[in-house]
Amino acid sequence: MNQKQFEELELRDDFMFGKVMQNKEICKKTLEVLLGIQIENIEYPETQKIINITYQGKSVRLDVYVADDMNTVYNAEMQQKDGSEILEQLPKRSRYYQGMLDLSLIERGLPYTALNKSYIIFICTFDPFGEGKYRYTFQHLCKEDTSLVLEDGMTKLFFNTKGNLEDAPEELRIFLQYIETKQPESEFTKKIDHEVERTKRNEKWRREYMKELLHDFDIKEEGKQEINQLIQMLAGQNRMEDIIRSAKDTEYQQKLLKEFNLA
Repeated sequence: MNQKQFEELELRDDFMFGKVMQNKEICKKTLEVLLGIQIENIEYPETQKIINITYQGKSVRLDVYVADDMNTVYNAEMQQKDGSEILEQLPKRSRYYQGMLDLSLIERGLPYTALNKSYIIFICTFDPFGEGKYRYTFQHLCKEDTSLVLEDGMTKLFFNTKGNLEDAPEELRIFLQYIETKQPESEFTKKIDHEVERTKRNEKWRREYMKELLHDFDIKEEGKQEINQLIQMLAGQNRMEDIIRSAKDTEYQQKLLKEFNLA
């Protein structure tokens, strides 16, 4: 669970990334910088799209989901949790995202040629493949002849903010460095930084962040019922900082339980 206070969020945090990318100009420019292409226009079919094909199936929430004027769709995600388990899951996760995206794009009865060209993009604050590269691009190639590309319209990209950026295009290098250092060095990253600060002043999004925090809160200790009651009472008083602190500090948690006569 993300236990940062709302004011501490950075672009690397998926909640903040999703909100900043709701700025159409910034989102369009970010995709252009990441992919090295020019995009005429983008539209948001849905903000933070949730794909749930079946009732019991695992749903997917896409942080950034946009389409351009050529009907190409883009899904961009932040990924900052490192570790062997994450490294093992990331390739399969990209496969699952692509599959769910395809199922949501094509209507029953349409030919497969109706599937949109798509980009699945992960921006990682760690090296997902351990090769030191700032970008890893994957398309389906023929094993017997690597010059032969399977033209299925899919591209998966993994960016690494800790990669060797010497050969990266300047705008991409500055963008990835901004995620890593929070120091804006260009007009574009200054615009992003300004949008991050503007987001932090948005009370509606602050409340939304609190709700997500509560939704993701996983109580593993005894006294689950009392702690759930405590969280609900704190949320009712808009005491987000106390919720976050109590998740980290058991002594403070006990103090709050006594305050509300729950202990």
